[in-house]
Amino acid sequence: MIQDISITDLIPHRPPFLWVDTLLEYDSSSLLAEKHIPETLDIFQGHYPDHPILPGVLLCEALFQTGAILIALLLKENNDTRSGVPVLTRIEGARFKRAVGPGDTIRMHVRIKENLGGAWFLKGTLRVREKVAVSVNFSCTLAELQ
Repeated sequence: MIQDISITDLIPHRPPFLWVDTLLEYDSSSLLAEKHIPETLDIFQGHYPDHPILPGVLLCEALFQTGAILIALLLKENNDTRSGVPVLTRIEGARFKRAVGPGDTIRMHVRIKENLGGAWFLKGTLRVREKVAVSVNFSCTLAELQ
């Protein structure tokens, strides 16, 4: 586990829309993170109440937030003074393979495929119970939030 790094210092997301709990492994091209999905999450009351599953869009969001954290860590590590926060600019080829439910822990692995100037092209894989649940390619750029 990566110590002494505050996720909320790196990205602007906050509960209840923060989908990363713990940073596990980091290097200059990838980040492994995890999130425990509480059994009491309100969304389960309305998203298939008899068979609650976390919506795929939120699983993708967990990957996108992991990617934003990776970019922020790289900028910080390289003393890059560009301002702004990483924001999603493209989603490609999302594949959903298994459901995530109450009480599950998800692991997000995001790696940088390419960096062209101010654009990062990434691949994300989300696992639940050691098996791939979602894979997606996406890109981010830095933007000033108003």
